[in-house]
Order: sequence, then structure tokens, then C-alpha cells
Amino acid sequence: MNMLMVLVFVSLAVGAFAQCPQTCDTMKWATCDGPPCQCTLLVDSGIKQNLNCTELIPKCFLMKAEMYRAKNNLSVRGFVGGKPVETAFVDNDGIYNPDCENDGTFKAKQCNQTQECWCVNSAGVRRTDKGDTTLKCEKLVETYWVRLELKHKQVNDKVDEKQLKGAIADAIHKRYGNFNKDMVTDVAYDPDSRRIIVDVKKPTGERKSDLTRMAYYMEKDVKVLPLFKSQDKFVPTIGSQQLEMEDILVYYVDEEPPTFTMKALTGGIIAVIVVVVLAVVAGLLVVFFARRREQQKYSKAQPRELDAM
Repeated sequence: MNMLMVLVFVSLAVGAFAQCPQTCDTMKWATCDGPPCQCTLLVDSGIKQNLNCTELIPKCFLMKAEMYRAKNNLSVRGFVGGKPVETAFVDNDGIYNPDCENDGTFKAKQCNQTQECWCVNSAGVRRTDKGDTTLKCEKLVETYWVRLELKHKQVNDKVDEKQLKGAIADAIHKRYGNFNKDMVTDVAYDPDSRRIIVDVKKPTGERKSDLTRMAYYMEKDVKVLPLFKSQDKFVPTIGSQQLEMEDILVYYVDEEPPTFTMKALTGGIIAVIVVVVLAVVAGLLVVFFARRREQQKYSKAQPRELDAM
């Protein structure tokens, strides 16, 4: 009888294990066990975040996991175009340890466990100057448009520009959670530089689609290593020709413009401005002293002329 109970218990355990996937398709660092079956991601020492592996993982959770792995010496291995509009901006601050809501969205105010705080958009990218802990961030501003500037590797045959938009939209749709192809609104191509500019937009006010997850997964596909269990890259296909990417830059356009001021300028830009101002001042001084010398020469010449007369 005891042996029968043991066999029943073992069979139930094996059955439960068989129903729980051993890996998470959308997050290679996740672990899945049970019962009940649940995939989790380690985001801090002893802290596991539950995941829904049927969709892309929220960027806020991914950043926390990357910071944790980097601090513990775990592998996280780690462009010409233009702004789509004047208010577009890039992520100049890189990875930090963010504060997330329960659903994986970023909290509007981020401080990175310091006394220095800033406001972010739905991509977790800083959109204000930095301040102290009294800084007010009234709401999380949504990113509704991302511009992806990609550069593909050398190919043997000429790229068919007429088919490029469809190939890009199809690749995004298939790789990033059945993403809506209609959101790929425009694709431009420069064959000389091998640059592809892709505009992905959603209607303002729409909250079902998350452009920032797609953009972050694509950045990792191109710059580092894929976050997916499969290590295949983002490779649009035109006919039999595959376009493997080697460079990417992402611009973010929010529903409301960012509020950067002169304080947001980097030291290098400020240094350039100072040099230009000093050069202008020096030029004005040269002109001033040159004119003064001419006036002095003229005033000394007048008495000599009178003496000769």
C-alpha cells in the first residue's frame, strides 16, 4: 500500500513538471517551476518577479534584472539620421535600477536609490532635468512614436526598396508578439550608408500597445544579444535576401514634449558654447583695439602737418 502511494505521488509530480515549461520563450533568464507552474525573473537578491511568458516582458522588469545581474557579475553583455520631430529625444542615461508598478510600468518619478530624482516617460527614459527628492512628477507620460534608425550589414544584391517596408513590418510583427503591422507608418532607406529609418506610431491616447517593449527587445537583438530564449536575431527578409542589422538608435516622441532646460546640456556641449563665446569676445576686443590705434595715429599726425605749413 505504501509503495502504491509513493508511485501515485511520483506520477503526480512528474505530470505537474511536464505541464510546466522549463524555459520562458520571451525571457532567457527566467526560471519556471511549480506546481502551480510559474515563471519568475530574479530582479534583486532573493526577490523574484512573476512573468507572463506569452508576451514581451515589461521593460521596467528587464532593467531591474539587468542591474541585478550586472552587480553580481552575471552576463548581460552588452548613428546618422535625425530626429523625427524637434521634441524627440534619445536615452542618454542608459540602464539604472528603476522603481516599477505591479504591472511592470515605470513609476513616473525615479531616484535610483539616491537623493537625485527625475521624471521618466513610459519607456523609462528621463524627460526632465534632475532634481532632489522633492521633485514632482504628476503622471507617467506615454511614448506614442518611436523612430528606429537601423544599419544593415553588407549584402551581395541590391535591396529592393519597394519591398522593404513590408519586410520590416512583417519581421516586427512576427518577432515582437504579433505587433500590429499598421503601426509601421513609414520606412526610408539610404543604400549608400545602408541606413533604414523606421517610424512606428500608435494613436495618441491608445494604451493597449506598448511600443517601448518592442523597441527595447529590438535594441538588444541588434546591440547585444537577444532577450528571447531563442538567440535568433531581428533579420527582415526580402525574397531570399536577409538583412542582418549591425547598428540601431532609438528616438522617443511622447504625447507631451519633454521639459529639459540648459541644465541638461552635457559638459562637452557647454564647453563648446564657452569656447565660441570667448572667440566672439576676443574678436570684438581685437577690432576695438585696432580702431583705437588708428585714432591715436590720426591724432598724432595732425600737429606735424600743421608744423610743416
